[in-house]
Amino acid sequence: MPSRFNQWRICYGTNPPNRPGMYFDTQQHDISNTAAHPLSSTSLLSTLLTTVMELNNLSAVLHSKGDLRLETRPVPKPGPNEVLLQMHSVGICGSDVHYWQHGRIGDFVLTKPMVLGHEAAGRVIKVGSAVKHLQVGDRVAIEPGVPRETDEFFKNGRYNLSPTIFFCATPPDDGNLCRYYTHNANFCYKLPDNVTFEEGALIEPLSVGIHACRRAGVTLGSTVLVCGAGPIGLVSLLVAKAMGAAQVVITDLFPERLAMAKELGADFQLVVKRGDEPKQLAKSVEDMLGAQLHITIECSGVESSIQTAIYATRSGGVVVLVGLGSEMTNVPLVNAATREVDIRGVFRYCNTWPMAIAMLASGKVNVKPLVTHRFPLEQAAQAFETTRQGLGIKVMLKCDQNDQNP
Repeated sequence: MPSRFNQWRICYGTNPPNRPGMYFDTQQHDISNTAAHPLSSTSLLSTLLTTVMELNNLSAVLHSKGDLRLETRPVPKPGPNEVLLQMHSVGICGSDVHYWQHGRIGDFVLTKPMVLGHEAAGRVIKVGSAVKHLQVGDRVAIEPGVPRETDEFFKNGRYNLSPTIFFCATPPDDGNLCRYYTHNANFCYKLPDNVTFEEGALIEPLSVGIHACRRAGVTLGSTVLVCGAGPIGLVSLLVAKAMGAAQVVITDLFPERLAMAKELGADFQLVVKRGDEPKQLAKSVEDMLGAQLHITIECSGVESSIQTAIYATRSGGVVVLVGLGSEMTNVPLVNAATREVDIRGVFRYCNTWPMAIAMLASGKVNVKPLVTHRFPLEQAAQAFETTRQGLGIKVMLKCDQNDQNP
């Protein structure tokens, strides 16, 4: 056993007489001075565990634009309604990279160091005094958005729209790309035995797809266009098919992403090029199906793609805007209005984790192929660079030193 943990000195021996065991000395003087204060084995193990955690709570912290550091932070203590989690798997989202590269997303501006990460799953290692539905050892997926107040949006079941909501890795709130993290227990969802930690982490992007398909009204027999075959476009494809979409067309600039989409169940794939005329792309999609689509889920945020989405959607259909681009965008609004094409926004998600877990546990949705790269937390810099370069689909960071499995 190591002789030191942080500022505590540990030894094993037979002092005091007839009381073999472990003792600690916060003053770091001769161990015999601890004779009057022997620790029970239970309290000592708890003390040692806490100390080891404090030494190893490695965290990926963004200090400013372009300044991402790995540093050790104190292990937080769970409040009455919280749980302390040993983090296992955390996916890197495009928003994490955007904050790293630009220091802001819209009105959310980094003004102080912030732990990144919000696509996450871990194991409960301590529960708050008021927590009843979780216990130590439970594996959970984390919903990163937690309402801070019981406002009108909370009461209406649309808590994602609350202006005061806590959200992991959105300034000023810390995320969970670290070894140990506390979270509201009501927004931690127990994972079935047949759902892995990585699948649990992927519930976050999967929830975007669920919320988008709900907002769009995808149902049995729907025909759907998904613009963009990145992680969000692919989960939107998976959810649309699971909800009964008869045919799904997906577009992207990169053939390799469309190849993944085909493996995941896309009926048609269309390679687009920068500079393609939106009306012509819409016509190409219509020619593939023989008709315009009921629904378009736009996941790129690119102006020309939004225009294509409107032109490709049939009269009376729905366009859902998931991708976030420029604040001001030119779109054929009169075309949409005169054809009663509804344009609906999507902001994150709400009330999606139970459905997502059911989809994964039942095998109706398979997100495992989305994970193309894995890195230990110590290699966070390489992981972020891999994501920035657009390599693969989803990069997963492994936070538990003793368990690097999915």
